Amino acid sequence: MVSDLDIYLLDLRGYLVLEGALTPGEVADLNTCLDKIPPLTPGQWYGYIQAHQYGDDTSGLNLQQIYEAGEPFENLIDHPAWIDKVNYFVGGKGTFDYHHGPLFIDENFANFREPGEAIGLHSGGYPPTMRGQFRYHGGRFMCGQVNILTALTDIGPGDGGTMLIPGSHKSNFKHPHYDKYRMARGSSVDGIEGAIEVPMKAGDALLFVDGISHGSAKRVNPDVRRTVVYRYGPSWGNFRHGYQLSPELLDRLTPERRQIVQPQKPLTREPNLKNC
Repeated sequence: MVSDLDIYLLDLRGYLVLEGALTPGEVADLNTCLDKIPPLTPGQWYGYIQAHQYGDDTSGLNLQQIYEAGEPFENLIDHPAWIDKVNYFVGGKGTFDYHHGPLFIDENFANFREPGEAIGLHSGGYPPTMRGQFRYHGGRFMCGQVNILTALTDIGPGDGGTMLIPGSHKSNFKHPHYDKYRMARGSSVDGIEGAIEVPMKAGDALLFVDGISHGSAKRVNPDVRRTVVYRYGPSWGNFRHGYQLSPELLDRLTPERRQIVQPQKPLTREPNLKNC
């Protein structure tokens, strides 16, 4: 359920921390799935999963379309720890935005961050984008994208944790240090005025509107930080990177999950040659 405190804090800060969103068993199953995927380099495929990086080799490795990895990741599509909150903040119920269903996941990936890796500052109220818009109007939220970032390892000091600038989803101005800390090679959000680092235990989830300024600290500790990110928006959206779903995944999913990953079913029609 969505509490009054959830509503207040999301509006005020742009994010919520959902402690213990996943059980230890769920976290273990997700990590076991990831361990079964062979090492990949950016651009390589493993079934319908593709290795990917944002910009350069200092931001960590992503495994895109990670819900193709198996049931533990399929369970995250409409996980009860967050799905009601995501529905509420994306909004649109009773409007045309709900025509094909409540939600659409336009990107989903697992991220691996090793020592020396980070991702620079991006998003925020400036520059404004439709996809990342934050809006409350007429008694309802209408957020263009709501992200769920789930920790699969403990993330503390030195682990390259997610950093946010609370309230920046409403900013009308560019941060004076934005260009210095933006997504340039080797950049992080360490040291930027107003940014906070969010500590997380394995199984915690961070719900945040994509319009908030965010990035990460640089990982300095050994080993690898593991997270998984699902990005939700209105059902009329499209895949950020143009990926398509495997027939096998669609066959396995419940109707509710299929509605979220494919709210608009592709239409095919035989041409009527007589009218040509």
